[in-house]
Amino acid sequence: MLTLKQLSYALSVAEHLHFKRAAEACAVSQSALSSAIQELESQIGFPLFERDNKRVLLTSRGRDFLKRAQSVLMDAQDLMNFAHAQSKPLSHPLSLGVIPTVGPFLLPKVLPLVRERFPKLQLRIKEAQSAQLVQLVRQGELDTAVLALPYPLPGLHAFEFWEEDFYLVVHHDDASLRTLLDAAGGGVKAKALVPEKLLLLEEGHCLKDHALAACRLRISSVGNNALSSTSLYTLIQMVAGRMGSTLVPEMALDQLLTEDSELRAFHLDEPGPHRTLAFITRLNFPGINSVALLRDCFREALGQSLRASL
Repeated sequence: MLTLKQLSYALSVAEHLHFKRAAEACAVSQSALSSAIQELESQIGFPLFERDNKRVLLTSRGRDFLKRAQSVLMDAQDLMNFAHAQSKPLSHPLSLGVIPTVGPFLLPKVLPLVRERFPKLQLRIKEAQSAQLVQLVRQGELDTAVLALPYPLPGLHAFEFWEEDFYLVVHHDDASLRTLLDAAGGGVKAKALVPEKLLLLEEGHCLKDHALAACRLRISSVGNNALSSTSLYTLIQMVAGRMGSTLVPEMALDQLLTEDSELRAFHLDEPGPHRTLAFITRLNFPGINSVALLRDCFREALGQSLRASL
């Protein structure tokens, strides 16, 4: 009889194409994983992998078999989630993905209330870019993920819980600051920006797309240094080094700018919200009620954090 453990081991080998790394990912010994794979191949009557001392390859039949095995494991996980959903809400493990431009600024604000409301919740958090998180949710490797919208999500649920705008951050010695101060009436228009000096994240981060859309700018009009940073913290340091200006979401301001900072922040006075945060899940995810509860908790915690900062 085939087991879910055998299938998960085989899928790990298919992912890593290396028995040692697959065993490490599964937290088992290499010999235990190899034995399980051999037993599985004996039961199904054909090899899943070609292996020698140098490499591991999937056989054609192995590829077809493991494609079905992935669906079986997803169904099994959904069945377990369904069973958990019948118990007390959020009293079981939940895997949550979060994008890098949200996680460091969102989680410190919301997790204390989550722990208080749902002390038995075991939350497993993975940080990755939007495209990878969407794929992991679709494959059943994540239960849910927090993304910034707009973002294409065909075939997935999106539970929106927060809206926010961008702020332009500049150094107080920046030559464009006087122009910004003269033009700003509590905010700054996109036409007042200097696109060639605008620092943004590298390709693949949806924050870059949202910032450009909010300013109605094209990537061709932004300086080449926009492609050199992978985090908001790095962008802020670049601004502090007088290399240009940048756009950051409101949620991140309290962590990125200190009271004695040499940086100034101006609200981007363009139609908003400039981005919306949402939980995404599969359409048939049985723990959808738990995700809705988590969304409500996140919304409440963010509201409390915002009021405290006023």
